[in-house]
Amino acid sequence: MTIEQQFFNEFRLMYRPFTNQLNKQLEQYQLYSSQWAVLRFLIDKGPHSLVEIANFMSIEKPSVTRLVQKLVELGYVETVAGKDKREKVVQLTPFGENIVQEVQEHLKPFLEKALAGVSKQDTEIASRVLANISKNIHQ
Repeated sequence: MTIEQQFFNEFRLMYRPFTNQLNKQLEQYQLYSSQWAVLRFLIDKGPHSLVEIANFMSIEKPSVTRLVQKLVELGYVETVAGKDKREKVVQLTPFGENIVQEVQEHLKPFLEKALAGVSKQDTEIASRVLANISKNIHQ
């Protein structure tokens, strides 16, 4: 196995179990990891259109529409008219902002456990490596 194959195999072996455990952590908030990703995007980047969210997450707009609809039902986000009346902009509600803070605190021990034995420097390097790979894939 080449080093490249080994790298992506390790990533695959880590990704699915991580997502499954993350979903268990999010259950009490009636969220899945994909919905959590939308909330994190909105807290980090502010209000965005459905198309912008879809592009960021590399998924189709109808999938984002379904994710956002569930978040609207939960009261975590709301949609408002954008500059163009046909464009919907998604933003966190005040309740949603509070939920994001609560979930972040709830996830802290889970994430720390997942990174146990990994130095801060290695975590920063891994983050940069994954960001570079993502950039390469999206070119």
